[in-house]
Amino acid sequence: MATTPRARARAQTMADILRIGREHLAVHGAAALSLRAVARDLGVVSSAVYRYVANRDELLTLLVVDAYEELGNAVDTAVAVVDPNDAPERFRALARAVRRWGLREPARYALLFGSPVPGYRAPAERTTEPGTRVVVRLVAILTGAYAAGALDVPAAAEIPGALHADLDRIRAETGTDLPDAALTRAVLLWTALFGTVSFEVFGQYGERTFTAADELFEHHLAILAGTAGLTTAPANREPGLRASE
Repeated sequence: MATTPRARARAQTMADILRIGREHLAVHGAAALSLRAVARDLGVVSSAVYRYVANRDELLTLLVVDAYEELGNAVDTAVAVVDPNDAPERFRALARAVRRWGLREPARYALLFGSPVPGYRAPAERTTEPGTRVVVRLVAILTGAYAAGALDVPAAAEIPGALHADLDRIRAETGTDLPDAALTRAVLLWTALFGTVSFEVFGQYGERTFTAADELFEHHLAILAGTAGLTTAPANREPGLRASE
């Protein structure tokens, strides 16, 4: 928290730079983002902005982190009001929050999930944690359902041997004990959800293909929940099923 006049002034300037950056992103797109243009709208010379943001890539990183955090907050808020024991509804709340945010913030959604910005590479050390908030929340929902016996996991599933190390690493990073069959479905759930939202945000369906967009999305959620094994009642699973089984 900014406690001195100087610190408060700096915090306000940074907030203004982000606000103007978001506005430029919406109007001009990420590739055309310019610190000089931001400085002009801020009412200062460009050299003054460089005291706060080193270059265009730094501004893009700030906007990426800002967008990831806002999306993560929207998802957390939506899931928090749902019964912790109702995993299917918690998943739907998460998915609806992602869709609402994407449709409300198409330019920022495109920055996160659209085509890469030419010449820019997001620094993993700054963007990985905020960028994985949604999938970590999704895995937590499935993990809770699994612990409650409300996740229908196939007793046997062929998992390519080369995937085991990757899945073990994901388990270590997310703290889940989901077995391989459930974890691979969690990955599918994640990619399918964002693929569905991306098609709508980017207009990939076409203008007149689906007029009942809400109904289509809800239908997709029902299919995805079933694919993941989310059930409304405890599912039968063998006690002591190991994560690698």
